[in-house]
Amino acid sequence: MFTGIIEETGNVVEINDAGEFRAIYVRGRSIFDDLRLGSSISVNGVCLTVRSIQADVFSAEMSRETLDRTSLGNLARGAIVNLERPMRADSRFGGHIVQGHVDGVGCIGKFDRQGDAWNLEIEYQSDASRYIVEKGSIAVDGISLTVAALLPANVFSIAIIPHTLDNTNLQAARSGDRVNLEYDVIAKYVERLMKYRTSL
Repeated sequence: MFTGIIEETGNVVEINDAGEFRAIYVRGRSIFDDLRLGSSISVNGVCLTVRSIQADVFSAEMSRETLDRTSLGNLARGAIVNLERPMRADSRFGGHIVQGHVDGVGCIGKFDRQGDAWNLEIEYQSDASRYIVEKGSIAVDGISLTVAALLPANVFSIAIIPHTLDNTNLQAARSGDRVNLEYDVIAKYVERLMKYRTSL
């Protein structure tokens, strides 16, 4: 489980295809103090498993399912990615519950500065409307963010503060970019429980 508080950004240094899998190699910095083979790590909000570690570069394999259901299949060498190790049981819970299980892929529409912050607008799939609420939590490329407003045509907006812009892959984001979305897991559990209750 993750919190959506990005620890650092890394850079994709190599991508290799091997059959149904694609290996991604990412250079990082501070995450290596306790990273081990088999460790889980969130890369742009997708929970992956560390396959190899060499100096300041780790690799992870992505299955066809991951490539088809997330934006990781669009990554190219040199891309900036968000990195977060799993939450520790003895640390502060600064974001919200993020599982690293992407629900869908959104598309950045507008991304422009408004005063001291930036306004980020993301188009999402219509079937996700029931999970996205104003002032609710959502993970965008693994970043724990708060929905500022719901707009027409299946679009939500988020106010991005300078710290978030400077310390995540949003520093390189552009209109048209695809981003991984994970909706609030609590909302999904409530929906499931309500369905079960009404079927009794």
